[in-house]
Amino acid sequence: MNPDDHVCLCYRVSLRKIRAYLERENPPVASLISECLDAGTGCGWCVPYLEKLHADHQSGKTPDLTVSPQQYAEQRKTFRSTGARPDQT
Repeated sequence: MNPDDHVCLCYRVSLRKIRAYLERENPPVASLISECLDAGTGCGWCVPYLEKLHADHQSGKTPDLTVSPQQYAEQRKTFRSTGARPDQT
């Protein structure tokens, strides 16, 4: 994903905003990312991705997702209609 692509599609929270929040606040648990413009509190689709970004940050890596914005949106669409998630984040 590019920094300006949305991770939380419900609240339009970009990867850039989440990275800045992680750097600034250094939350001890991933669930606190919800303090960043309510990320993860809508449909719940992005929660595993927020957890992955948090784990990257905690391990000293640049938080990133290796999925295209188009794939991400398509996977969310499937999730919304079936409840099924892809095998990996």
